[in-house]
Amino acid sequence: MTQSFSPTRSATEASAADAGALPEWNLADLYPAMDSDELKSDLEKARDKAETFQSRWRGRLAEAARGEGEGLAAAVVEFETLEELLGRIISYAGLVYSGDTSDPARAKFYGDIQSSVTDISSRLLFFPLELNRIADAEMDAAMERDPALKHYRPWIVDLRKDKPFQLEDRVEELFHEKAITGRGAWNRLYDETLTSLRFTVDGDDLALEATLNLLQDPEREKRRKAASALANVFSENLRVFTLITNTLSKDKEISDRWRGFEDVADSRHLANRVEREVVDALSEAVSDAYPAISHRYYAMKAKWLGLDVLEYWDRNAPLPDSTRRDISWDEARQTVLSAYSGFAPEMATIADRFFANDWIDAANRPGKSPGAFAHPTVPSVHPYVLLNYMGKPRDVMTLAHELGHGVHQVLAGRQGALMAATPLTLAETASVFGEMLTFRSLLEQAKTKAERKTLLASKVEDMINTVVRQIAFYQFERALHEERRQGELTTERIGEIWLEVQTRSLGPALRLGDGYDTYWTYVPHFIHSPFYVYAYAFGDCLVNSLYAVYRNSETGFQEKYFEMLKAGGTKHHSELLKPFGLDASDPAFWSKGLAMISGFIDELEAMDD
Repeated sequence: MTQSFSPTRSATEASAADAGALPEWNLADLYPAMDSDELKSDLEKARDKAETFQSRWRGRLAEAARGEGEGLAAAVVEFETLEELLGRIISYAGLVYSGDTSDPARAKFYGDIQSSVTDISSRLLFFPLELNRIADAEMDAAMERDPALKHYRPWIVDLRKDKPFQLEDRVEELFHEKAITGRGAWNRLYDETLTSLRFTVDGDDLALEATLNLLQDPEREKRRKAASALANVFSENLRVFTLITNTLSKDKEISDRWRGFEDVADSRHLANRVEREVVDALSEAVSDAYPAISHRYYAMKAKWLGLDVLEYWDRNAPLPDSTRRDISWDEARQTVLSAYSGFAPEMATIADRFFANDWIDAANRPGKSPGAFAHPTVPSVHPYVLLNYMGKPRDVMTLAHELGHGVHQVLAGRQGALMAATPLTLAETASVFGEMLTFRSLLEQAKTKAERKTLLASKVEDMINTVVRQIAFYQFERALHEERRQGELTTERIGEIWLEVQTRSLGPALRLGDGYDTYWTYVPHFIHSPFYVYAYAFGDCLVNSLYAVYRNSETGFQEKYFEMLKAGGTKHHSELLKPFGLDASDPAFWSKGLAMISGFIDELEAMDD
């Protein structure tokens, strides 16, 4: 695919180029181009097949379940084939768009494809709704009678968990079709607004990612200027961000009320296939650990930096004695693959395919989606990874993280389009485990005390960002959505809630000064996936416990681990964790995961003695 580049680069963007030639993905495995005949043909095929499917099966699923006429398995297989085809089309459009969200042609293409796929999928909406109206006894009997249908038992059982919250067919169709002009439109406005922002630092006009990267700069004044630029630009756009946030929060409240969800986060818990009590236990355990983890660490960091208190732009500053160097793309690749190989050669072999086959887009450029992600696309193709690689140590960890997702998605893909997707809580397991493997590998290679200290501090900061910060984000969202039920929130009130939860989580050694009250604006999860954020903390604590099992196991761990990844969405987290002797409903489970973070801080404290 052709990418758009700015004719000029900032100093920061130019330094990123020192990391070496960065790959751009080749999306031809999905479609050759936006205007390709293959894409047009698949859209027509999907439209025709959806119409045929609807006319053939609507109103007939109950009789098919009783063994009358064509069996129900035939309908499920046909539905899965259509889901795969539509998934391929929308995945391509989304990836093209993420490559440059500022390009009007790509934005129009993505919008048009979204509209077409929504129209087509509306014809399929009856299927899961009607399937769920079949009595449990009849469905169980049908699965016992037909091995082909029994294959889909995990998907059918999982689907029926949504049954208490589904609405009458025409209402569901309305919700589905209106999403593109409702939630989808506000999401798109947010994305295009965020990627269009430019931040001036020392005469350079930078995109969001490059500016955030400066918050890790060794020069304190550079960090302060970057933080100030971020706050100023966010402040200038608060009106639109506040409107988007209020609108989407109300939109969610309407949907939740119609469906009968009680708590503001219950719909997310259902989607994640995790119990509210488990998430509450996680949130409480992390909150209780704030003083032992984040508060203690940032007090240490202030001392290392020779400060009485850290300003918010000091939070991610490098340690004074740390060695700063850009890490080339090739070195990053070798570091991650070596760590993966040390755990299981198969894991490295799968990950290497991402590099060898151009499944990664790593270059940082204007208009490109910020952050990083691994998109599974569809089982018949393969995942793609997006990064904004700047050559920093954290970027190596991000690469390890997203490739962990990629490996997981490849392995789970064999479950097929209906059962490959993993709930978010477990989807973060493989990614965080990939990070942990890479970190442990680097730690073992550390040659000096200073190098070990730098690595440990970096890992602790990453864990704080993953566990403490994400639970604080979750608490921010809870407060915001609960208060929104009483009426619109002002910009000032949103900023107050943000500062309250951040102050509580980060502790007294960190001063959240003027401008930080605007920083909620750039967290896309609040917009795209409300309450998604706790999945990161869930995954990190789970992996800490899982890694402890790995370190203490003699044989067989790798095999069990791969079986867990291959399961995709076919098993509940309790079933997947059982072979490892872990239980997420046990409060001690979370304490064990948090103890690993606290142990790293203990080691850092000992180094200061």
